[in-house]
Amino acid sequence: MAFEPLYRLSDATVVEPLVDKWSAWSHLMSPIPSSLHLINYQIKLLQSYLNGPRSHVETCKDAKLRSGPFVDIPEQRAGEIERLLAETLDRFSENIKLAKTVTDFHNKLVREARGQSLTPLYKIIPDALRGYAELVYDYYNRPTARFFESLLYESPYYRPDAQSLNIFRQRSDGSRPFFMSTPRLHQGDQINWSVPFESKQIDELFQTSLKPQPLEYIREILELDAGREDQLLDMFSSQEVPAREEWNSSAIRLRYFGHACLLIECEGVSVLTDPYIATRPDEEGIDRYTYSDLPAKIDYVIVTHNHHDHFCMEPLLRLRHRIGSLVVPRASGLLYGDLSLKLLAKKIGFKNVIEVDALETIPLPIGEIVAVPFMGEHADLAHSKTAYIVRLGKKSFLFAADSDCLDKRLYEHIRRIIGPVEILFIGMECVGAPLSWSCGPFLPYKPDFNQEQTRRYKGCDSSRALEIIEALGVRELFIYAMGLEPWLEYLLGLALDEDSEQLKQASALLSRAREKGMTTAKLLCGMDQMHYNGAL
Repeated sequence: MAFEPLYRLSDATVVEPLVDKWSAWSHLMSPIPSSLHLINYQIKLLQSYLNGPRSHVETCKDAKLRSGPFVDIPEQRAGEIERLLAETLDRFSENIKLAKTVTDFHNKLVREARGQSLTPLYKIIPDALRGYAELVYDYYNRPTARFFESLLYESPYYRPDAQSLNIFRQRSDGSRPFFMSTPRLHQGDQINWSVPFESKQIDELFQTSLKPQPLEYIREILELDAGREDQLLDMFSSQEVPAREEWNSSAIRLRYFGHACLLIECEGVSVLTDPYIATRPDEEGIDRYTYSDLPAKIDYVIVTHNHHDHFCMEPLLRLRHRIGSLVVPRASGLLYGDLSLKLLAKKIGFKNVIEVDALETIPLPIGEIVAVPFMGEHADLAHSKTAYIVRLGKKSFLFAADSDCLDKRLYEHIRRIIGPVEILFIGMECVGAPLSWSCGPFLPYKPDFNQEQTRRYKGCDSSRALEIIEALGVRELFIYAMGLEPWLEYLLGLALDEDSEQLKQASALLSRAREKGMTTAKLLCGMDQMHYNGAL
């Protein structure tokens, strides 16, 4: 009997989720946010490109501008963009109508509701919104419409028919255009698989990373015509699955995968924070851990907040079959931009999603995960977020993400209630994007210059980070989530250099921490590993 070779996903293969040819992120999923993003960003962006393709392409050559509203598509392909725009206007006409209705009705509600009963106003709710909204006041008689997001996911406004996976071999870290502003037009060496994200077939594809399969099996999963085997051979490898070291020690091991992603392991239990996992492209660049360095089962994935570099659809879908529980912050359900990560995760196929509020805990065999509040990073918008303290034996680790110390008393309260925190991981993106960068499509009016510049998505500078350290009694400091890894440029577009204020502030904090006697004060980049014996 002839030996049939078995194949797994190559370490250089990217599987990028798409929504109607755009890189998928949360704002393209939930019906009202996605509809608003469609009319206030995507459509306007494509129209702008068609008015001057060359200027868009030239602007994208500037590393400091490519994360702006500029399409990085050669002008020779402008015809494809024109067709995409026409198809979008036709295919998503009901979502376009929904977005306009939401804005127009909310503006009308603000004008007419002055503290009197809202009951009569239900009669003027447009048909597109009937049964999906409750009209409410805050305590100052300011009205808003509270939408039932779970019902909207079961409406025609949720579009799983627009979902697909784009599969390609990554040649270098810098080869991917910016995720938000450049649609993914078809390339001949890529496979576009039209499949809803909740499909179990996606798990079957990604399970080949652990259990390789014959090429014919993979071709059938992807529903490809016969004769495309050569294309699959570029994206799948016949090499054996790399051996995985099972970590069952009572010691604690942390592995840094880049940005805000760390794997914490102790006594066979694994916790992964804010997953973004790099591939190993053909031109590999700096050293990194990748998917093959993760355990076959990840007990908990904890997500701090709903930003594309912390709740990232690409690695989450790729790891879904390995994840025991996905832990996300609780959304308020009041602002339509504060979408529920629990609802979204369930719609894309996660079965066990735990939504946590401040001070709620998840028990571990030798410790616990504790959700704690964090401030900042959301341009003063009331959007859900949580930091996490992971306790293992005598050691406590705070994964603070992009926290900003707007009030030191918060951390004094946390220490009083929970106790001191020995090891801190904190981001210091202290400049941040302006207010309208990601949430602009949700706003009913364009912010003025002062609002844009004073309300940014930012974390601590050195002084405010030091206040957190002092308030919690931190003994070891790791600065992370700075977007320094080259594989994150397409996702963040920060283009940081040695003169960037973020790195200057990080350097200042490290110096001050060492002056205070910290034996460990480090800026993380690429890959790293730490060990602790405190679980005993």
